[in-house]
Amino acid sequence: MAKILVIGIAGRMGTTIAECIEDTDGVELGGGTECAGSDLISQDVGKIIGSDNKGVLIVDDPAIAFQSCDVAIDFTTPASSMFTLKAAAKIGKPVVVGTTGFSAEQKKEIAGLAQKIPLVVAPNMSIGVNVLFKLVADAARALGDDYDVEIVEAHHKFKKDAPSGTAVRISEIVADSLDRDLDEVGVYGRQGITERTAKEIGIHTVRAGDIIGEHRVLFGGMGENFEIFHRAQSRQTFARGSIRAAEWILNQSKGIYDMQDVLELK
Repeated sequence: MAKILVIGIAGRMGTTIAECIEDTDGVELGGGTECAGSDLISQDVGKIIGSDNKGVLIVDDPAIAFQSCDVAIDFTTPASSMFTLKAAAKIGKPVVVGTTGFSAEQKKEIAGLAQKIPLVVAPNMSIGVNVLFKLVADAARALGDDYDVEIVEAHHKFKKDAPSGTAVRISEIVADSLDRDLDEVGVYGRQGITERTAKEIGIHTVRAGDIIGEHRVLFGGMGENFEIFHRAQSRQTFARGSIRAAEWILNQSKGIYDMQDVLELK
């Protein structure tokens, strides 16, 4: 049975992942970490999910937690995830990363670490969103330059990065499918008197309340609109996708994979 380490186990996503591990056959909660100084350090992981003690204590060092775990899931922050990945690379343990907002330099460093261990790195672990990625690519290629593309994402008011990693990935997929340079055609919101250019890809951000996550891709043509929309109704959709990725990555060789690989959508 695969033992999963949850990085940032007391966070919104960490707690949801831990709870979902508990009711998923074939895996078990093997450990959890929290940041140094947290009151939860040295507490039993069972406290997080409202269960009896499991004999596994929360620690602040993933290298220690990895000793009793097979794979880690990390939905924290770029700095925290880099710390996890470096620890994992030293001892050869795979990691599933759902963190977004990595810098170009951090992405390059992740690519280097993937030469030592297998990684699943994806901005969105939802199965539905990853089907959306494929549909967006197909639609962009079929509709071509005659249709304007606008991407709108909405999340809770506490989300730190904007646009979301998922929206960024959608925009990259559209640009690749239409043979465009996103750095040249990406437009992030509009203000004042503007006139849309033919190849713009609009990317817009909404932050409000407790929205789990919504992504809308609009292909606007003359006489018709075509839309693809996904709404996450619970964080469980991301958690269960990440657990599926954690089970899958245990049988993979070194390198970087995404949820398209996990779901065999490529």
